[in-house]
Amino acid sequence: MKSFVQTKETVKRDWYIMDATDIPLGRMATKAAHMLRGKHKAIFTPNVDCGDNIIIINASKVGLTGNKLENKIYYNHSMYPGGLRTRTAKVMKEKYPTEMVERAIKGMLPHNKLGRAMYKKLFVYADGEHPHAAQKPIFIEAK
Repeated sequence: MKSFVQTKETVKRDWYIMDATDIPLGRMATKAAHMLRGKHKAIFTPNVDCGDNIIIINASKVGLTGNKLENKIYYNHSMYPGGLRTRTAKVMKEKYPTEMVERAIKGMLPHNKLGRAMYKKLFVYADGEHPHAAQKPIFIEAK
């Protein structure tokens, strides 16, 4: 019996939708990164982008455990002297919920060209509305 090696031409991608309401950010992000990478498939190949498309809705309702709302800090730097900007998780959740979820998932993907290709298949929305109904996404639990 010959072994099967996945190539980018033989990849079959599905669409999945996850509801982030009251689910801890890290648990939801690990599930999404796992599926974006394609590790849930039996034909997973590490050097090929064989993951699926993931839609995350209700990012503004994602849960954070413990004192993370007050203590967790997000950093940005403009690369100019004195250009450090800090925001707490509470500010990120109120004003930039999609960015908060995207940052959590992006950090769990490979940090190379392959990871950037995987990240392009992630779609995050702050509320329950999304424009991907034509793709008929399959609902999955993030727990």
